[in-house]
Amino acid sequence: MAYDPNNIFARILRGEIPNNTVYEDDYALAFHDIQPQAPVHVLVIPKGAYVDMDDFTAKASPEAIAGFFTAIGTVARQLGVVEDGYRVLANTGANAHQEVPHLHFHLFAGRPLGPMIRRPR
Repeated sequence: MAYDPNNIFARILRGEIPNNTVYEDDYALAFHDIQPQAPVHVLVIPKGAYVDMDDFTAKASPEAIAGFFTAIGTVARQLGVVEDGYRVLANTGANAHQEVPHLHFHLFAGRPLGPMIRRPR
């Protein structure tokens, strides 16, 4: 999957599409998902043009990588979800059902989330 500079997250980063910002710094932007799947559902995106986790870890500077993951932890603490627990999920590629070609992490919390993948019977 190639990076599309007109994907929805790139457009949000450029200020072309509004969002409900939770957190922003030099490395990341976090905002509420418009179709939440849990009581707390925030997307955290890096401020660079990275398609997915593979692209990000291959091309981003060590400072950008550290800054991005620090931002995810900061967002969880700011939202007050650390004590009860939360899930962080990033899809990479077609088999994982990645829909937007811009790396993004979903932060889910606010209720018991159940298992990640259904266990074999």
